Order: sequence, then structure tokens, then C-alpha cells
Amino acid sequence: MGMTQKNTAFYACAIMMAAMASTAMTATSLQDCEADMIGFELVTGYVFTAPDHLLDNIPGTLMLTDCLEACQANDTCYSVNYETGLCVMFSSNADAFPGALSKSQFPVFTIYAQKTCLGIKPCERAWCFDRVQGYKLKGFGKKKLPATTRQDCLELCLGEREFSCRSANYYNSTGECELSDMDRMTVAGQGQFEPTTSVDYLENNCVDEPIKLCEFKKFPGRILKTVDSVYQEVNSLEDCRELCLNSPYRCHSYDYGDTGELVCRLSHHSRATLADIQDPYLEVPEASTYELHSCYNISIECRSGDMVAKIKTSKLFNGKIYAKGNPNSCVQDVKGSLEFELEMAYDDVECNVKQQGLGRYMNDVIIQHHDTIITSSDLGVAITCQYDLTNKTVSNEVDLGIQGDLKPSMTEEVIVDSPNVAMKITDRQGADVKPSAEVGDPLALRFEILDANSPYEIFVRELVAMDGVDSSEIVLIDADGCPTDHFIMGPLYKSSDTGSGKILLSYFDAFKFPSSEVVQFRALVTPCMPTCEPVQCDQEDASGELRSVHSFGKRRRRRSANNNSSTNARDDMLLVQSIQITDKFGFGAQQASPEMKPADTTTNYVKHQDFNFDNLCVNLFGVIISCMVFLAVQVAVLIAWAYVWNRKRPMDPYHHHHDGMSVSMSIPVGRTDSMCKLYDTGYAKRY
Repeated sequence: MGMTQKNTAFYACAIMMAAMASTAMTATSLQDCEADMIGFELVTGYVFTAPDHLLDNIPGTLMLTDCLEACQANDTCYSVNYETGLCVMFSSNADAFPGALSKSQFPVFTIYAQKTCLGIKPCERAWCFDRVQGYKLKGFGKKKLPATTRQDCLELCLGEREFSCRSANYYNSTGECELSDMDRMTVAGQGQFEPTTSVDYLENNCVDEPIKLCEFKKFPGRILKTVDSVYQEVNSLEDCRELCLNSPYRCHSYDYGDTGELVCRLSHHSRATLADIQDPYLEVPEASTYELHSCYNISIECRSGDMVAKIKTSKLFNGKIYAKGNPNSCVQDVKGSLEFELEMAYDDVECNVKQQGLGRYMNDVIIQHHDTIITSSDLGVAITCQYDLTNKTVSNEVDLGIQGDLKPSMTEEVIVDSPNVAMKITDRQGADVKPSAEVGDPLALRFEILDANSPYEIFVRELVAMDGVDSSEIVLIDADGCPTDHFIMGPLYKSSDTGSGKILLSYFDAFKFPSSEVVQFRALVTPCMPTCEPVQCDQEDASGELRSVHSFGKRRRRRSANNNSSTNARDDMLLVQSIQITDKFGFGAQQASPEMKPADTTTNYVKHQDFNFDNLCVNLFGVIISCMVFLAVQVAVLIAWAYVWNRKRPMDPYHHHHDGMSVSMSIPVGRTDSMCKLYDTGYAKRY
């Protein structure tokens, strides 16, 4: 036992001496490091605990950058803990004392920053790298190199020249450094950032991102517990947005006015970068966080024979770019790229570049995210090339807004076999939509049983949006009743007004097809009694995780051959609704064609089963009159024929009497047979 205690004490002493030696080496390297070679590495959600090495507490610190600057100005400071409103400086770091770095305690989270002397000059941003312990970015490696330490891997990424190194995976057990041109933001939503033992994920904060055309998404009901910057006396939400776009770090989210009047808070974090943090948000119903969705830098190259629109984006782009007037002929499909372009020759009729004056060429370009339809996330760009005899100048104008006169038709319901169902488009409050709207306006698709006392409920499946010109279509609700893309159309749910399945709603933002002004919705509606069971659908929630939701759509059950007529009466109904939409993209109002007729305002119902001819409505009175006229003509012909025939025959009393009977008897028989046939068909009863 005594020997064991001695060994334990010996090893503890050895570990302590090694840590002290490591600290001394770090201190020496930092003290000898030139100021412009010092950088910081951030670890979010961890706190460094070393009371013996505590240098200073700085309460009231509302800027992470102020905390880092204070540490950089102090030669004895090697790391800091930062929470909003508090900065704590230490004379040691987690590399010297790995056991002192632990996850910060719920319900708050801390940001740990470590000072580093780099072999490659870092950028002038507040910090160089974000580190996530026990995680890696999977499937996007561009190059693998050996690295003795994690810092070597950092420097390999900073010094990479063949491509823009956005991140690196450092495998501690093998000393391998895997460089990548992607990071958590560029591949957000693809599920490629995953936990992995003994791996450090390193994200380069020195990369240049597009910041000219940026779209922020609003996520209501929550704000971050810890942020990087707090600004006071900010006049508007737009000013807060501009502070985020021009921050000394890669700002990815902000909130405004939720923690105090005129208070703007910024963070380099968003849902995509907080996957490893437990409950990073405060739930505040009236608050909202605005997260960066994507940014674009657009440049134009004017060449001797064509103009080229070049686009750089901050997130992997899947979609297409095309000339507005020629979406099918002057188009470039893009699959998973951060940079893409569209070439438009001046003499190419398919791209339809317009010449305005001498040496001035113009065209409108659409950046469309979805492969088929235009949504509120799409961009319209007006580009111009102007030439003169002495030099070449390039100007471009960009309009983020996607304007569109959305003219949804009114809906009239048509009675069908029980129950009577109507489909219409409303706003989110249930009121009929206005005569005009814009692409991206919040709308709702409403399915309703008109008879409030009906014993039926309904569910919807196979909801399809179709182009009115070239028969393009996308499936919004699949055969199982689940939404195929919740960013375009949400699940079907029961209206809170009734709480029953007699009214189903699905929210969506107005969209259109690029080649048509008509969008037609088509859906199969199936009644059920007494209630409809919802289907379970997987949907990404606000935190980016999949969750199960209910949708009142369901795969159609196979019918048996011996179903009775009452069962057949409840077969699927096909509902069709057409909408006229005109997009503008901010390029100038389009004049409606005088020949264009207004959209049909009637919802058409087609029974999704075989026709039953017994249900045809026929004008019985018209049929009877027609038959009688036909018979009268036939009788007149027969009498005339008989008269002529008798005149030619010899006057034989017997033959005359016999033939007269034949003629006279043929008339009532014919009429009786015709009327019998008419009544046998059942028309008399229907009449």
C-alpha cells in the first residue's frame, strides 16, 4: 500500500512538473511572439477553471472583442472566460491544464478563448479559429497532411493556397490534419457535422464571405443566452443588421430590442454552429432572433462578345441561374457550389440581351433556389455593360425584392356526393386573399366541408402545384399525406376554429413558376367517418433537428371488389384551383396582355372513380317531344305509301279490308312500343 501511494504521488508530481514545463514553454513563446502573430482560438460552451492562475475579473464587459483585447494587451494573460457582461483572465491555458477545461454549467454557456502564437500571420479579425472538441465535418475533405500538434493543423489551414481552407479536422490519435473548403455554415442543414471521439474540428474565422446581398431568417420566441457584442442606443432593426454585417468577426445572428430598448446583440453563432451546446437559447415568446441564411456577392465581367454574371455565395447553392425572359433556353443549372456564373452573348437570341443606346447592354438575371418554382428566397439582378472608345465601365444594380402581382381567384364550391368539400386560398387569418399580393406573401390553402352537420371528416394527399404553360409540376403533399418540402408547404392540420377534421389548413408562402403566370393546385381529398387519423411525418424544427409532426393526409387504402355503393360514394375527390401570378423582380411593371382573360374563379370537382350513367341528367320533356314528332312523320309516310299502293291494286274487297287492318294496326303498336321503351329507361320516374 505504501509503495502504491508513493507511485501515485510520483506520477502526480510528474504530471504537475510536465504541466509547469508546458506552461513555461507557452509563456516563453507568447512573450517572444510578435504582436501581429498572436491569434485567439475560441471554444464555445466550455469554461476554464484555474483559481491559482486567475489574473483579473472585468465585470460589465459587453463585448467579446474588448475581453480579447484586454488579454492581448497583458503579456501574462494566456486565456479568458467570457460571458455576456463578464470577462475573466488567466495566466495559464487548457493546453497546459487539460483537465481544467470542462463544459459550462446549464443554464448558461461560456466562451473560452486561448491566446496562441502562430507561425503564419493571422488575419486582423478578433479571433482566428473556433474549435469544437469531439466533432468533425464529414465528407468534405480536400487534402490530408501530417501535423504534430493541433496548432500545426491550424497553421496548415491558414497557409493553404490551392483552395480556400474554411475548416480542418485534427485527429489527435493519428496526428492527421484534414483540410476542407467547407464549414458548418456552407453545409448548414445537411447533417454532416457529427460527434467523433478524439477529433477537434477547427473552423477558420479568417475566410472572406460575401456580405453584399444577405438574407436573414426570423426565428421567433428565442434569443441567445451568451452573445459576442451588445450595442446600446441602436435606432432601428436595420441598423442592428448593418452592425452584424460589418462586425470584426463573422456575425451570423442578431436580436434587437428584446433585452432592452434600442439594444442590439450580435453573435457569430447560429443554429448551424450550436449543435454541440445544450439549450443555448432563452425561450422568450415576444422575442426573435434573426439568423443569416445566405449572402451573395455579384460581379459582372463585360467582354468583347458577351457579358458574364458571376456569383459567390456563403452557402452551398442548388438551383439555377437564368435570363428572366428565357428561363428554359438561357439557363445554367448549379449543383452544390459556392461560385457559379451565367454567360450571355450579345448576339445570342436565346439570352435576349437588350441594347439600350450605343454600347450599352442590359439583361435581367434570376437566381432561383428551387429547381421548378420561384420563392421569396430567390433574387432578381439587373446587370448592365456599357462600352465607350476609351475604356470599359461596368455597373450593376441589384434588387433583393421579388415583387409580383399575385391575383388569386375567388373560389366557388360545387356540390358533390357527400360530403360537400371546397378548396380555397386565404391569408393566415382565414380571410380571402386580397386582389393582389407578392411572391413570398404568407398564405394558406384551406379545405373545408361546407355542411357543418356532416358526419364526415377529410384528409388530403397528393397535393400538386402545376405550371399553366408547359405542364411542369411539383408535389407538395405526397401520397402518404406528408409535405415534401416544409419550406414551401407545411403539414395539413385541423383548424383551431372548429377543432374537427372538417377544416384543414396548410400554410405556405406565395410562389410561381418562371415560365407562366398561372399556378394550378390539384389535390385528392378523401372523406372518412367518423374521424380521420393523421399520418406521422418527419420535419425539421426550428433548431434544425427532425421531429415528428401530424399531418391530416393518409395513404389511400386499397378497395375490395365487393364494396357497396355507400363505400364508393366516399372515394377520392379531385379538387383543382387555379391562380394567376405575375412576378416583377423589381425590373419594372409588366403590362398585362389585353387578350388575357381573367382566371377562372370556379373550383372544379372531378370524381376520382368510374362514371355512373344513371346519374346523368336528361331533359325528359325534350326527348318525348322528339320521339312523338319522329313517330308522326313515320305514320304520315306509312299512310301515304298505303294510299298509293291501294290505288294501284285491283279493288278486291277482301284484300282491301285486310290491308287496311294491317296499316291501321301498325300505328298504335309502333307508338306503344316507343313509349314503353322510353318509360323502361326510368326517365318517367326521374321526370
